[in-house]
Amino acid sequence: MNVKDQYTIVPEGSITTPMGFRAGGLHCGLKKTNRFDLGVIVCDVPAQAAGVYTLNAFQAAPLHVTRESIAVDGKLQAMLVNSGNANACTGKQGDADARSMRSAAAQAFGVAEHHVGVTSTGVIGELLPMPKVLGGIEQLPLKIKADGGDDFCQAILTTDLVQKMTCVRLTVGGKTVHIAGAAKGSGMIHPNMATMLGFMTTDANIESAQLQKLLNGVTDSTFNMITVDGDTSTNDMVVVMASGLAGNDSLTPDHPDWAAFESGFRCVGEYLAKAIARDGEGATKLIEVSVLGAATQDAGRAIAKTVIGSSLVKSACFGADANWGRIIAAVGRAGQPVNTETVDIRLGDNVVLEQSRPVPFDEESAAAYLKGEFVQIIVNLNMGGESATAWGCDLTYDYVRINAAYRT
Repeated sequence: MNVKDQYTIVPEGSITTPMGFRAGGLHCGLKKTNRFDLGVIVCDVPAQAAGVYTLNAFQAAPLHVTRESIAVDGKLQAMLVNSGNANACTGKQGDADARSMRSAAAQAFGVAEHHVGVTSTGVIGELLPMPKVLGGIEQLPLKIKADGGDDFCQAILTTDLVQKMTCVRLTVGGKTVHIAGAAKGSGMIHPNMATMLGFMTTDANIESAQLQKLLNGVTDSTFNMITVDGDTSTNDMVVVMASGLAGNDSLTPDHPDWAAFESGFRCVGEYLAKAIARDGEGATKLIEVSVLGAATQDAGRAIAKTVIGSSLVKSACFGADANWGRIIAAVGRAGQPVNTETVDIRLGDNVVLEQSRPVPFDEESAAAYLKGEFVQIIVNLNMGGESATAWGCDLTYDYVRINAAYRT
């Protein structure tokens, strides 16, 4: 049986579907409108935890605090997040404010301080209005609930147009297990973990070290394979919490159900990654670039990310222009060995290049395909057996409009 057949999507699933999790959100005054801007995920027990963090040199204060918390014993019980202010490039005061948020949340929820993670998203370089934030944290315990996933998702949005949340169900050692995820991300998105804020929960029994290895691997093939605008944020990370309340025997790579669990975990990561790419600022379509026949997986990934990140390719997709020359140019500048005599390119079912030579194709058919909401670009290098897929979106007039007035 295919491992994909061993998990199912939970239609109304959310970040709180796994056993032991509650969530909520509220408006504390960070955003100019009354939209939620403070949220939390809380577990009934200290949960095994893992995280991946942005590689931007200017990591925001909350990332240091969360990494510090997880390092104590590999566990988290509450994950606090605010939107509207990134608390990035804010110096010693920003560090102190992030720690004050952690301390206040620990007190509000009655958990150990090192079992609280903190993250922020929004404008860089502005100090948090801490009286508003601390006042909101005091109110959060009244807002969390078993069906609070939607409120949490609202609290983490910035320029996002839609919530991003999913959940899968599978059986591990005879026990029903859930894996869920929620994310935000629309702009300042580029592969280089992290490219977003992502939160995953599961009720599986799995140790922190195994969870970290799994998250690292899934990150490389999902979250790190998306781009909107080529900018890697100062703030972004993905954090996973595992309550263990499903009661399964501990998951390790030699467990008979490990492959199914890994596949379900990857499904959640890929769904969130694609949802972020589709919701790119000003985007009208999701673009998927699949590189086949690569000599190595690293080469395939590098080429796929170069093509998906090309402003010219993205613009051509927006204008429904089947300009395959932009694609082949991106393949050639990816810094990977390429046989310049063997490359094939397709736009959906429209073959535009074979063995690195142009072939006649129906321009009208190709243009009609590119006008759709999903565009697939397939590049076959014909050099080996490895493949990779990256996701992004088109580059539109609205992207410039949104980011020209981001602070106003």
